Amino acid sequence: MKGMRRHILLMYISKVSGHRQATMAISKSLKKEIPDAEVTSINGFGYNYPILENVVNAAYMGIIRHSPRVWDYLYDNPRVVKRSANLRKFLNASSHKKLEKLFREFPADTVVCSQAFPCAMVADYKVKHHLDMTIIGVLTDWAPHSYWINDGVDYYVVPSEDTKGRFVKKGVPAEKILVLGIPIRSNFADKLDKGDVRKKLGLEPYVPTALIMGGGQGLGPMKEAVKELMKIPAGLQMIVVAGANRPLFKWLRKNAPRASNKVLFFDYASNIDQLMEASDLIVSKPGGMTTSECLAKGLPMVIVSPLPGQEARNTDFLLEKGIGIHVHDVRDLAEEVGLLLSSPERLKYMSRAARENGKPHAADDIARLVKEARRA
Repeated sequence: MKGMRRHILLMYISKVSGHRQATMAISKSLKKEIPDAEVTSINGFGYNYPILENVVNAAYMGIIRHSPRVWDYLYDNPRVVKRSANLRKFLNASSHKKLEKLFREFPADTVVCSQAFPCAMVADYKVKHHLDMTIIGVLTDWAPHSYWINDGVDYYVVPSEDTKGRFVKKGVPAEKILVLGIPIRSNFADKLDKGDVRKKLGLEPYVPTALIMGGGQGLGPMKEAVKELMKIPAGLQMIVVAGANRPLFKWLRKNAPRASNKVLFFDYASNIDQLMEASDLIVSKPGGMTTSECLAKGLPMVIVSPLPGQEARNTDFLLEKGIGIHVHDVRDLAEEVGLLLSSPERLKYMSRAARENGKPHAADDIARLVKEARRA
């Protein structure tokens, strides 16, 4: 590799997704770690199957919104994994022609995938064509599923020792699994002054503050959560990030000014790190990226309506580590949050547990792995 310019390809799926956020964080770190490398990012599934991607995305959103138990059944079900093997082999093989064109135009020596399906496609292409290429799979949730496991993948980056143990049980050699964390933006590692951040946001510096989010799509009973939290006396402040949930944003625009509580609301926000710093706790679904950001900020989590599959397993991790609580019925949210806010010692314990399990420098560590892997 000496004297040759590195070409590094990053692959994710879906424009609005944690997979893409993770990829962008890795890209930024790579440009610092290997400044002379050419780094490019593509939607790996959309590149190969643009029409199918739209169909799959629509089906996925429909299932998790209307039939979540179906997704819970499908997620990492050994029977489904086995029965879908031929379909996955067909999709992998049928992607080769486009991948050949891609690698001819961009001769990548390393491919980093933040989602399992493009990882499987590239791994299959590498093996079938006997390529000298390093493939790194980066998990963005705490529970690994079997679709990640493919010949041709050189390393798996996982968020915890627990995740590594699960992968080993699935047959992945331990030396291939590196516990580096889920890559997030570097500014989540910065320690800010809570009071100063609140003042800059227009919040009261000493009033308890809750952040309410539902991921980029604004999923979950967010409006119901806000209504419940408005019942808490003693001046609870709220920060709400609606995401793509337009009905919620319109409702907030109409009702937030009338509330007795201070409610700061956004559709999208580029300063999530500051919003988390300003907060005492977060009410959210436990998506992989949101969870990793909370751990980096030491932010206790109140979990509502986790999606079946990966988020349900993320919830198990958070409860086991003492980082979060799970409110099964949103109508109990005000009571549970009120109890937390009245127990500073418990909040401190949860915050400490979050920081102990956080890996805010994961993107930089992955960039160093990419740099060193070709020298091994």
